[in-house]
Amino acid sequence: MKRVPVVLAVWIAFVAMATAPGFSEEMSDEELAKKTQNPVANLTSLPLQLNADYGNGPADAAKYTLNIQPVIPFSLNEDWNLITRTIVPLIHAESPIPNGDDGNGWGDIMQSFFFTPKKDFNSWIVGGGPVLRYPSATDDTLGSEKWSAGPTMVVLKQESGFTYGILVNHLWSYAGDCDRSYINATFLQPVISYTTKMHTSFGLNTESTYDWREYEWIVPINVLVTQMLKIGNQLISLQIAYRYYAEKPEGGSDWGLRFALTFLFPK
Repeated sequence: MKRVPVVLAVWIAFVAMATAPGFSEEMSDEELAKKTQNPVANLTSLPLQLNADYGNGPADAAKYTLNIQPVIPFSLNEDWNLITRTIVPLIHAESPIPNGDDGNGWGDIMQSFFFTPKKDFNSWIVGGGPVLRYPSATDDTLGSEKWSAGPTMVVLKQESGFTYGILVNHLWSYAGDCDRSYINATFLQPVISYTTKMHTSFGLNTESTYDWREYEWIVPINVLVTQMLKIGNQLISLQIAYRYYAEKPEGGSDWGLRFALTFLFPK
């Protein structure tokens, strides 16, 4: 039964991308490249992000996660947009202990809703709203078995080719398997990037999580390079990144790589 919400979420995302209301503004390629660095840009896109993490546990195991991440904007009125960001993970996790069982399947879906004003504030871009996490994992080892929710917000600025700012959310669990751990976690993603006139972006960020229950940090530092280009009539961006875990729980990953392909649908 857990496969149903995952398949349904992916299907709804694709239908919504095909039918989402468009924006009439004309964008240059340079403006579009900058929008790819803005998590709440009014730009429909479909990122496919493959993360590979290595060095888990005594077995030095690997974990591979393909995140399907549709971003769909909606124009609410003359003053406000709603930007929806959904993450649907497909996971293969090798056992972190020798001779253990590997985990394969869908992970927990996370969905964020950002209400953003159409006019920025002196080049500052802001947005905020709820974030939800659904216990959709098809393998108990790949998910929390908890329903979680909380607030999310983003504040960033774009000027002279630079993008800098921070995305934050916090999740509390409110229902689910009573035998699984309660969720009380803060996510912080400070980011800085520079986009060249050749539509290449060089970035540095962290995707840090603090577990208030265990009093533990996970702090991966990502160094990223993104290139926007066109194949036929389709605009895409390609990304490669190296990740180093500056802080982690005992037995956590040591390092990782990221490869991402994003389909862009400006209107």
